[in-house]
Amino acid sequence: MATRIDPSRTYNFLAVFIGLGEISFSEISGIAVDSDVVDYREGNERFNNVRKLPGLRKFANLTFRRGYTPDDRLWQWYARLANGANERYNGSIVLLNEARKPVMRWNFVNAFITKIDGPMLKAAGNEIAIEAMDIAHEGLTMELESQGA
Repeated sequence: MATRIDPSRTYNFLAVFIGLGEISFSEISGIAVDSDVVDYREGNERFNNVRKLPGLRKFANLTFRRGYTPDDRLWQWYARLANGANERYNGSIVLLNEARKPVMRWNFVNAFITKIDGPMLKAAGNEIAIEAMDIAHEGLTMELESQGA
């Protein structure tokens, strides 16, 4: 009998910034890579068609959201960037299985904050105070974790 392989759930994950540590988030989006297409044609081509060649790869900004906590590492990082520091971090977004073991990870390189949002405050509401951060990066790779299965 074949072993059943269920897909991973999206609610077990963590984010690790090498140099800042593990930081908890309630939502991460933007795990995406896009590639330009370059049209090319030589003058002596027999057919009147354009060749499609792969161009530059582009990586979407990653967006991290979490409930507001007294942990100010992100705001301190942003403050250093705003004061002229070229402070970039490599890191990983790690998907975990039901036993909280790593299943796969997306590794990003040379990341820096491009936007940080404080919580929306509303006197008549009872929602959780959410802060958000966008980071730009220069590369994204995915790897499977052997111990996660």
